[in-house]
Amino acid sequence: MTAPTVTVPAGPPAEGGSWSEIMLRRLGGPLGRHAGSRLVLGPAVVLLLATMSWLLLMAHQASCRQTDPNSSVNAIARMCYTDIPVLYQARGLSEGKVVYVTAPWEYPVLTGGFVDVARRITDFLGVTATPGLSAQQVLTNADIFYSVCAVLLFASFLALVVLQRHMGGKRWWATALMVAVAPVVIAEGLINWDLFAVVLTAAALFAWGRKRPYVSGIFFGLAIAAKLYPLFILGPLLLLCLRSRRLTDFGKLLATAAVTWIAVNAPVFFASPSGWMYFWQFNVDRGADLGSIWYVMSLAGIGVPDPGMWSLILMMLGCLGIAALIFLAPRRPRVGQVAFLIVALFLIVNKVYSPQYALWVLPLLALARPTWREWAIFNVAEIAYYFAIWGHLAGTLHPGDGGPDRVYWLAVFLRIGVSLWLMIVVANDMMNPAEDVVREDGVDDPIGGPLDGAREVWSLRLVAAGADSTPSPVVAPPTGSVVYGPVDDLDDRPVPIPRRALPDDPGPDLDGHDQSQ
Repeated sequence: MTAPTVTVPAGPPAEGGSWSEIMLRRLGGPLGRHAGSRLVLGPAVVLLLATMSWLLLMAHQASCRQTDPNSSVNAIARMCYTDIPVLYQARGLSEGKVVYVTAPWEYPVLTGGFVDVARRITDFLGVTATPGLSAQQVLTNADIFYSVCAVLLFASFLALVVLQRHMGGKRWWATALMVAVAPVVIAEGLINWDLFAVVLTAAALFAWGRKRPYVSGIFFGLAIAAKLYPLFILGPLLLLCLRSRRLTDFGKLLATAAVTWIAVNAPVFFASPSGWMYFWQFNVDRGADLGSIWYVMSLAGIGVPDPGMWSLILMMLGCLGIAALIFLAPRRPRVGQVAFLIVALFLIVNKVYSPQYALWVLPLLALARPTWREWAIFNVAEIAYYFAIWGHLAGTLHPGDGGPDRVYWLAVFLRIGVSLWLMIVVANDMMNPAEDVVREDGVDDPIGGPLDGAREVWSLRLVAAGADSTPSPVVAPPTGSVVYGPVDDLDDRPVPIPRRALPDDPGPDLDGHDQSQ
């Protein structure tokens, strides 16, 4: 049977089609029903972009690689300094010393464990770490150790991106992409071993979001054993659980975290009590250091006695403010919001701010406020500080008359100012849930876990003037009064008002399917 001949006119393309569409259909057939006109950022694409970011980081760090002991490299001036090979040599790991036991180590024990694993892998690759090595041998061993750490931290970075994707809810693509392509990662990912603690913190939040409090507790214990900052997240999380009466779940998390932390720290403590105490004593004795408001004040000639005490006072006052927000918010805040607030507060008032600390905040900001404007402003401020700190240390920011380098001061104030602004933006979302870009998608809390969709139990807030009161066994309080205590029968939570689609909203494809799923 002969198929009928179809003649294609030589004139303009048919209505609803273009020359490119006709050619594509001739080459590959008609578009399927799931095809769309937009690029879909799937998980593989996000991981590919993360890999490209890491390759850029490695290329940037390559300019600081020293291969000849007689030819020094000024890593500060080149803005590619990293602690990893430096501490390997300075702390005697190249001579076979063990962190905490025979080598002083100013980091928590699990970060030390990470370093010790990298050291053992380095030895396994044929490196001889003993006293009496030549300068060339030490330099070569340090380079191999750095490469091993870079691979392990790259694995941590990819795991972080995957966890961000699974914690992003309907906005997973933005939550993951904001970490995968972040300039702060490309600039600061290999300054230290911080990414290891960051991925452990993300794993703890992910497990909590999956309603696995025991697993979350294990990861929280590990994260706190790697860096102290995850400990601060537990305070706001407790208050969220108190507001929704989910203290049993929090108790499971807290107990498991404590047991895990003790189990990780105990072997080091019994092997070398003085080595275990070195980290704690180092941080207590540390004065105002780079990046902090206290350091800038000291440069300006404004002496602040005992900045550690003032840092603690401001931290406690800030915690009280965050606690008030948690109970005053008309709807229970999200876990990502309070986690971001508490960590950002700590870094504002802390005695030191190293550039890589931006890695602590980055994933939490993506969970709290997954919008590209805030992400861009945060990265600009952090990269400005990144350039300024190296210029400050290299002495290139000092004016010709020998005066203070106020450009560095400005960079510190810019970073702190942006952090405060971001905290205000997130606090405004908490007090106005209809403005929360995550909840406008009709979800409660993607990483809330036991809190997600939980009923309000305890609150302290003003009842909106003119609000309609639903019939309830409990008499509704007067307009403008304060509600404190049980609110089981009071359901005046505002329903999020859909806003216009944001520019970064992928929207539906041509067939009306939601690509964000």
